Amino acid sequence: MRKQRSILNVLLLTLLVLTMSSFKVASYDSIKVAAPFPMPAIAIYNFPHQDFPITDYGAKLKGTDTDHNCIAANTEAFRKAMKACNEAGGGRVVVPKGEWPSGPIHFRSQCNLYLADGAKVIFSSDPQDYLPAVEVSWEGLECMNYSPLVYAYQCQDIAITGKGTLTPDMTTWKTWFSRPKAHMKALAQLYDWGSFDKPVAQRQMAVGENHLRPHLIHLNQCRNVLLDGFRIRQSPFWTIHIYRCNGGVARNLDVYAHGHNNDGIDLEMTKNFLVENCQFDQGDDAVVIKAGRNQDAWRIGCPTENIVVRNCHVRNGHVLLGCGSEISGGIRNVYMHDCTMEDLVKTLFYLKTNRRRGAFIDNIYMERVSANRMQRAFAIDTDVLYQWKDLVPTYKDSVTRISNIYMRDVKCHEADGVLQINGDSDLPVENVQIENVHVDTVRKYTIEKANVKRLKIKQVTWDAYLGPQKRERKG
Repeated sequence: MRKQRSILNVLLLTLLVLTMSSFKVASYDSIKVAAPFPMPAIAIYNFPHQDFPITDYGAKLKGTDTDHNCIAANTEAFRKAMKACNEAGGGRVVVPKGEWPSGPIHFRSQCNLYLADGAKVIFSSDPQDYLPAVEVSWEGLECMNYSPLVYAYQCQDIAITGKGTLTPDMTTWKTWFSRPKAHMKALAQLYDWGSFDKPVAQRQMAVGENHLRPHLIHLNQCRNVLLDGFRIRQSPFWTIHIYRCNGGVARNLDVYAHGHNNDGIDLEMTKNFLVENCQFDQGDDAVVIKAGRNQDAWRIGCPTENIVVRNCHVRNGHVLLGCGSEISGGIRNVYMHDCTMEDLVKTLFYLKTNRRRGAFIDNIYMERVSANRMQRAFAIDTDVLYQWKDLVPTYKDSVTRISNIYMRDVKCHEADGVLQINGDSDLPVENVQIENVHVDTVRKYTIEKANVKRLKIKQVTWDAYLGPQKRERKG
């Protein structure tokens, strides 16, 4: 009996050793980020050293078959390579040098989409290639829409790296830039669905002439994200949308997209994220912090927090750093520093909301920024509704609390105005500190302000003032 027990113990020990040897513990690098608020370290996954080239799964270079056959083959090749990579425990899905027409690329966990130098993924402009619809957020409202061109849903430990390029064929998407009656009607329908908690799975928007354009990159409810080194050329809609994610880095990116709604990077209901050493050249805002729209965001209850943007260069864009207007989940702890703006923006640092949002914006910092031309260096506006103003009703009147906003050590070449604050009379903006801001030439006004408490302005200067004799207007 004792001998049998001894044999059994040896067998159990052998089984334990074999099990432990086959079990791989995930390995991460840790990035510590300095900020004027407690910023958790960001984990970056170390991918296993194994490659899954799309050519092993039937990918075809552009010109080797009809465009339709190449798109179909490459869409399937990406799907198979992602599946194989994930099932093998992770690694790189490799896109070799050359042009690769494709439909959407859908991620799996532990996969790094590696774009080799000289690789270019050219995404189809046929909307049918992006069906069936998937779960996304479109301008702050969750719905089922055409698949983003690059899509990850509830994945962890994912990356896009390399020096290659992601670019869409814009033939169809640019015809969808306008907002005709059918599109506006669809937006009103989606607004109502969000306002009255219609299940997201039943909010089907990829039908008829709704024409809700897909994102270029949409990462939805993911953990530990890395975007590093690649190029983007054009986008149907928002360019990089980081939605409800926890932990990640976007660095060394070269982003150019000058179509309608072509924000550079949108961080929405996301926390613990670093954006660094990127170049943005946009048809809309460059770096945007968002947090969902109205009842839909209140249902989810996920603020955007702990965001650092540093050492980035923006060539063109409507806004260098923007918060809103979709901010109903709340935004706090955002820090942009040591960035440059080369050409033209409408507003350098812009916080925007309206009486439907019912949220908070707190602890937002901009430091050590240099810029060229703009309409305004700093602005807060609590009445921004765009096309929604007359399109849909206000179902709930809810004011946004805005407090603890800081702008320091900023140099601008020329601006229409330095500072413009339009607070809400029911809940004034509170504690805004503007310090050491210099504008070479001010064309129209220096300060316009209404409904703000504890506004501290120190060393705001200019060399030339071309406006009317009265240099400050107070509301």
